[in-house]
Amino acid sequence: MSLQPLFEAGKFVITTEVGPPKGTDITELEEAAELLRGRVDAANVTDQQSSVMRLGSLPVCHMLKDKGLDPVFQITCRDRNRLALQSDLLSAYVLGVENVLAITGDLPALGDHPQAKPVYDLDSVQLLEVIGKLNEGHDMAGNELKGKTNLFPGAVVNPGANTEAALELQIIKMEKKIKAGARFFQTQAIYDPESFAKFMKRVEGFKVPVLAGIIPLKSVGMARFMNKNVAGVFVPEGLIEKMGAAEDKVKTGIEIAAELIKQTKDMCQGVHIMAIGWEKKVPLVLDAAGL
Repeated sequence: MSLQPLFEAGKFVITTEVGPPKGTDITELEEAAELLRGRVDAANVTDQQSSVMRLGSLPVCHMLKDKGLDPVFQITCRDRNRLALQSDLLSAYVLGVENVLAITGDLPALGDHPQAKPVYDLDSVQLLEVIGKLNEGHDMAGNELKGKTNLFPGAVVNPGANTEAALELQIIKMEKKIKAGARFFQTQAIYDPESFAKFMKRVEGFKVPVLAGIIPLKSVGMARFMNKNVAGVFVPEGLIEKMGAAEDKVKTGIEIAAELIKQTKDMCQGVHIMAIGWEKKVPLVLDAAGL
């Protein structure tokens, strides 16, 4: 199934994210899928997130389909050349996976195999163009396919740029991705609704659905780490102090995430919850947000 009809119908779309395990035990994935089914419209399956070697995104997408949960196949350019990228996209469609999120991918040096050689034969904009060609029935070289795809491609954008120049660069990238075929966007984590409102005002003319990214805070240390190491993410000091004073940090992290959803809900077309190990708590976030 594709997210496309949901966006076209004007539904407030809810997506989340699941990370494949580092190994073959998919017990927790299966448990999370049971809890998420019926609560979210789709679940992204990360692709070697943060350049850490894990079980592949595509088989996990297939597993989620079997569990009745619509997947979003994240596919990064870091690890594959154009042959493998196109082949995996064809494979995804044959397996019934239609939603695709095109990502360039983090550098391997950031992960657990820093000596791995990056590929980057294509970037995310070029990958979006490739998806368009496959949907039209041709490969990147112009060869005709025996059976075309009907993939629904999305991309990412970071609305939290800390300077006007950086924000302008994000908007330029967003325009390029739309021109290349992006049909929806998921954002980096948002902790400042006012800043997000300004971004959405700037891009409202693009007429492309945007899902606000929400990462529930787990601790003060997590917030400080993101502020220092994750580009375009800034957790305000007030939220950090709230987490620091909380006796029940799980409950407080859920409450903060839910409040951010409430504050941004009328600005965008949906929400993308990146729980990072808290997949089973996503229903609690949705309950607290009234979704």
